[in-house]
Amino acid sequence: MQLNYLDWFIVIFYFVFVLAVGLYYTRRAGKGMEEYFVSGRNLPWWIVGTSMVATTFSSDTPNLVTDIVRKHGVSGNWVWWAFLLTGMVTVFFYAKLWRRSQALTDIGFYEMRYSGKEAAFLRGFRALYLGVVFNVIVMASVTLSAIKISGILLGLNKYATVMVCGLITAIYSCTSGLWGVVVTDVLLFVLAMIGSIAAAWFALGHESVGGLTGLLSHPQLTSKLSLLPDFSRYDEAMAVFIIPFAVQWWSVWYPGAEPGGGGYVAQRMLASKDEKNSLLATLWFNAAHYAIRPWPWIIVALCSLVVFPDISDIQRRFPNFNPSLINDDLAYPAMLTFLPAGFLGLALASLAAAYMSTISTHLNWGASYIIDDFYKRFIKADGDEKHYIFAARVVTFSLMILACLLSFALEHALQAFNILLQIGAGTGLLFMLRWFWWRINAWSEISAMMISFCAALYFAFVHTSMLGYAEMSEWKMLTVGVAITTAGWLIVTFLTPATDREVLQSFYDKIRPMGPGWSRAVDASGETGKENFTASLLCVFLGCFAVYGALFSTGYFLYGNTLLGGLFAVVCLISAYGVMTLLPKVQWRG
Repeated sequence: MQLNYLDWFIVIFYFVFVLAVGLYYTRRAGKGMEEYFVSGRNLPWWIVGTSMVATTFSSDTPNLVTDIVRKHGVSGNWVWWAFLLTGMVTVFFYAKLWRRSQALTDIGFYEMRYSGKEAAFLRGFRALYLGVVFNVIVMASVTLSAIKISGILLGLNKYATVMVCGLITAIYSCTSGLWGVVVTDVLLFVLAMIGSIAAAWFALGHESVGGLTGLLSHPQLTSKLSLLPDFSRYDEAMAVFIIPFAVQWWSVWYPGAEPGGGGYVAQRMLASKDEKNSLLATLWFNAAHYAIRPWPWIIVALCSLVVFPDISDIQRRFPNFNPSLINDDLAYPAMLTFLPAGFLGLALASLAAAYMSTISTHLNWGASYIIDDFYKRFIKADGDEKHYIFAARVVTFSLMILACLLSFALEHALQAFNILLQIGAGTGLLFMLRWFWWRINAWSEISAMMISFCAALYFAFVHTSMLGYAEMSEWKMLTVGVAITTAGWLIVTFLTPATDREVLQSFYDKIRPMGPGWSRAVDASGETGKENFTASLLCVFLGCFAVYGALFSTGYFLYGNTLLGGLFAVVCLISAYGVMTLLPKVQWRG
C-alpha cells in the first residue's frame, strides 16, 4: 500500500498529538503514585467510562470479531456479548464498593480483606501473575494485530513494527501516567470509531459486495447472518451461546470483563471522583462496549467473506506476507487496503489509537501491580515518591519489551482469547462472593488461581498430546475447568482457617456490604448503608435488556427488518427508562 501526503499527515499528526499530551502530563504524573496510577482520584464519569471503552477497543478487537464472524457467523459473538451480564452486575453492585475501598490497586484489596502471611503472599504473587503473565499475554495479542495490520497496509516486517509501535507507546506511557492515558483515550475513542465506520462504509462499497443489499443477499453469507446460533447444531450452540450465558459470564476471569470488577476496570473506578461517578462510568462503558461499537466490525467481517471467502484468497492477495500469520483474523486489515487516500490514513491512525489506548492502559495497570503490590510491599518499603515513579517507568518499559517478544510466538487473535478464558475458568464466582461472604479467605483465592492454571496447562499440553485422548471441544474444557476449580476452592475454603475477625470487622466497617453474609462473623450493628438490593438487581436486568435491545435493534435495521428493529428499539427505550427511574434508589456515598 502507498500512503499519500494526506494519509501521512493524519498519521503523523496523531502521533505528535499523543506524545505532546504525554509530555504535558509528565510533571503532574510525577507528583506521586496516586497521581501516576489513579489520577489523584479526581476523574469524572464520562472520562473514566470513555477511557474504559477506548481500552477495550484495541487494534486486535476488530481482528478478533472478524475471526469469530468468519468461523461462526454473527452469532459467534455471544462468546463475548454474554459478558454484558458480568458488566451490569459490576455496575450496580461492585462499582460503589471498589471506590469505597480507596485502594490504590485492586490487588491491594487482598490485605484489606484477608489476614496473615497467606494474604501477603497472595498480594505479591498475584501482582506478578496478573501484572506480568496475564498482562503480557494480552499486550502480545494486541501487538500481534499491529504486526498484521502494518504488514498488510505498510509492508513492514514484525521487527520494524514492534520497534516503532512499542517504542512510541512505551515513551508516552512512561511519561504521562494514567493522566495522559485517560485524557487521550477520549480522542482515541472518537478517532477509532470514525475509522471503523469508514472501514465498514467502504467495505460495503467494494464492487464484489454491492452495498448493504448485495451483502445481505450474497449466498456466501446465508448461514452467517443470524444473531442467534442454530440450536439444532448442538455443539455450536453450546460453544457460542449456552455455555457463555450459563457458565462463562459468572465463572471466568477475563481482562475487561472480570466478575465483580477488577484489573484496569477497577483502576478506573478507583480513579473516579466518587462512588456515583464510578457507577455511571461503568454503566456508560458497558453501553458503549456492547451496543455502540460491534456493528462496524461485523459489517467489515461479513464483507470480507465475500471478497476473501477462504484464507487461501488472502494468501493470493498478499503473496509476500508471512504465511504463518495468515488466518481469518487477517481479513480485517486486508479489507482496509481498499480504502481511498485520506481515509486510509484515518483508518491507520484509528487503529494506532486503538493500539495505544489499550497498551498504555495495560502498561500503567501492570506497573501499578508490580510497584505498589510487590516492589514497595516486599522489596523497598522506605522509598520516596520519586523513587517509585522512576521504578514504575522502568517497569513500564520492560513490560513493553516482554509483550513484543511474546507477540512473535502467537498466530491469531482468537488463540490468545481462548488461552485467557481457560486460565481464568472457575475463579469468577469467588471474585463476586468475596465482598458478601465472610468465610472466603486468602487460601480460597490461592487455590482457585493454582487449580485453574493447572487445569489450563493440562488441557493445553497433556490431554491430547500425551494421553492420546480424543480432542475435547473448547466449551467442554471450559466447563470442566470451571467445575474443578470451583469445587476445589470451595473445599479449600472450609478446610482452612477463616480470616482474623479483626480484619473482617475492619473491612466490613469500611465497605458495609449489603446482605446477610457477614452477620455470623462481625458486629453488623450501626449504619448498614442505604443500598437497595432489589433496585440494584432490577437495574442489572433492565440494563441488560436496554443494551441488548440496542444491539439487536441496530442489527435488524441494518438487515432491513424494520419490524424487529423497531420492536427491539422499544425494548431498549423502556428498559433504559426503567434504569433511570430506579437509579436514585441504587444509593451511593458522596
